[in-house]
Amino acid sequence: MARGPLDLYWVLRWLCVLLMVETVSGAGGPSAGTRISSQFPASGVNQSPVVDCREVCGLNASNRCDFVRSNPDCRSEGGYLDYLKGVFCHFPPDLLPLAVTLYALWLLYLFLILGVTAAKFFCPNLSAISTTLKLSHNVAGVTFLAFGNGAPDIFSALVAFSDPRTAGLAFGALFGAGVLVTTVVAGGIAILHPFTVASRPFLRDIIFYMGAVFLIFTALYRGRVTLAWALGYLGFYVFYVVTVVLCTWIYQWQQRRSLVYSMPEILSGSEEDQVSSNTNSYDYGEEYRPLLFYQETTAQILLQALNPLDYRKWRTKSVYWRVLKVFKLPVEFLLLLTVPVMDPDKEDGNWKRPLNCLHLVISPLFLVLTLQSGAYGVYEIGGLFPVWAVVVIAGTALAAVTFFATSNSEPPRLHWLFAFLGFLTSALWINAAATEVVNILRSLGVVFRLSNTVLGLTLLAWGNSIGDVFSDFTLARQGYPRMAFSACFGGIIFNVLVGVGLGCLLQISRGHVEVELEPDGLLVWVLAGTLGLSLVCSLVSVPLQCFQLNRVYGCCLLLLYLTFLLVALLTEFGVIHLKTV
Repeated sequence: MARGPLDLYWVLRWLCVLLMVETVSGAGGPSAGTRISSQFPASGVNQSPVVDCREVCGLNASNRCDFVRSNPDCRSEGGYLDYLKGVFCHFPPDLLPLAVTLYALWLLYLFLILGVTAAKFFCPNLSAISTTLKLSHNVAGVTFLAFGNGAPDIFSALVAFSDPRTAGLAFGALFGAGVLVTTVVAGGIAILHPFTVASRPFLRDIIFYMGAVFLIFTALYRGRVTLAWALGYLGFYVFYVVTVVLCTWIYQWQQRRSLVYSMPEILSGSEEDQVSSNTNSYDYGEEYRPLLFYQETTAQILLQALNPLDYRKWRTKSVYWRVLKVFKLPVEFLLLLTVPVMDPDKEDGNWKRPLNCLHLVISPLFLVLTLQSGAYGVYEIGGLFPVWAVVVIAGTALAAVTFFATSNSEPPRLHWLFAFLGFLTSALWINAAATEVVNILRSLGVVFRLSNTVLGLTLLAWGNSIGDVFSDFTLARQGYPRMAFSACFGGIIFNVLVGVGLGCLLQISRGHVEVELEPDGLLVWVLAGTLGLSLVCSLVSVPLQCFQLNRVYGCCLLLLYLTFLLVALLTEFGVIHLKTV
């Protein structure tokens, strides 16, 4: 039996200590309790530390670069590129649309990097870790696999919470993704394939989701998050995991009791299924196997392992798939070169001796060059020897020992450790891409004078949720609408509770007694209210329909999202004036 949520606690704690150093050790930025005023002086380029960076567009073109360089509110915390300096210092004012277009294209490619890393490297290694730790499917599904599916949302929230100026991005993205998934995705599933939802799991998930939204809403109303509240968010999610495990265990116990009376029919049916499955099964891979067996050389194994393109699949796919694959090839090659992937379902566990030995050198080097945007990697020990050189020497020695002590055909006994190495490396890939996403969105918000909340509920929420949208719609079209509908509510609970709880906990670990929250006007309240309204509508309307979801229900959810988006944008641009709380 699984060791339960305690494994999740230690893995998340390990991840925070080893990976999130760059989100908890930012230098030069305002503290978590800093409140940034939006009052701008009447003229000139005043270097006051409380000037809102979004006021840069109100200056003359000749003063914008100096303003961005001197204003602390325009400094980026982490990341490899300074996008504000790029758009205001390196592009002439006439080429501002070109700069914004290039930033938008780079943003789309970053979302592509997030999706590829999470789907092909992060999630498989998490699955291998859960198998290695012998976790049950239920515990693994609501802990490791939920963490894998929500990795872009979680890392984006952690990066956004690391800087109080971008905390609105975290709330906007988490709440915006919640509204999107519970309206557009759930409604689209009902439209594509009307079905009858499982009553007890639906009520359980939606009630827990409403509880999570209420806790976050309370934190926004109080304007601060203390250590007890941050731990409370994580504890509430642990309680949800325990509830899921208990409910599943009770259901399986009831099923076993009911099967006792129908065992002869089940046995006969299983025999027929086994015969039919054996009759219809055919290993098509036999057609591509050579007639004469030959031993692949080490160089051939390395070249094949680093090749991200399957030529047989390339010939059978559509033009759209091929174009997208061309954009993915550079990212997939770099990921194959830096991230080991262990697959327990394969006979050899995906053991590639030359590539795995190369990973022992490249993966640790990538780790030190990614933490704090490379600041730790170039640090010189004693002022003479850089850290990255020490890592390369140690990794090379370990790789040499592994290479000469193993063979190409049989994986070593400690091969399962590569799953943890791949987990750490892929997590840093996601964190680095999420950092750049947050910095780009903040720069676009400065250019267009948009709040971080509206950027979070639109661009960031759409980008992080696009994978869930396609996967859930695909499941619905293939005849699994109940599974897709359950994923809409189960996964988002993890994102909201762990995203806010862990983000605030990391801020408190920097020495602050509490994290002060200052939402961008009334837009956050509109966002939280809409999410709560969508959950209440589903909680009331679905049981009234006897848990039968039809196209009318789906169209109503889509209409609710369009109405919310319109009200949010009109509120952002000041067309709708709501009475302040």
